[in-house]
Amino acid sequence: MSHIATVELEIKDLDALELACTRIGVELVRGQERFKNYNGRRSPCNHAIRVPGNHKAYEIGVRETEGGKFELAFDLFQGGHGLQKFVGRGCNNLKQAYAVEVAKKQALRQGFRVAEKKQDNGSIRLVLTK
Repeated sequence: MSHIATVELEIKDLDALELACTRIGVELVRGQERFKNYNGRRSPCNHAIRVPGNHKAYEIGVRETEGGKFELAFDLFQGGHGLQKFVGRGCNNLKQAYAVEVAKKQALRQGFRVAEKKQDNGSIRLVLTK
């Protein structure tokens, strides 16, 4: 039985995705062509995200879509065997980390200094100054 789902997140910047992965303690493996999921299956992808040192954890496939963008495909059945602890429910931790990295990159490109402030509710506030 397949439990593969896709995440509603349009990835345009693999470098920002790699920084986001590092931020939350997972690893982007560029060029990995199959990601681990249910019952030892391996599904096609262009890159993969994995939990370093946890060989039982499932992986997230990073798959190229039309226009050179990417989507995330994953199997979080039973918490992805350790994966959900890092990426969050519905990959929310990864989504937030990616959004932060993209925003920081854009702000720095426009000449702003960027400071991060973690909020009590877990969200991250970026403070931009010229």
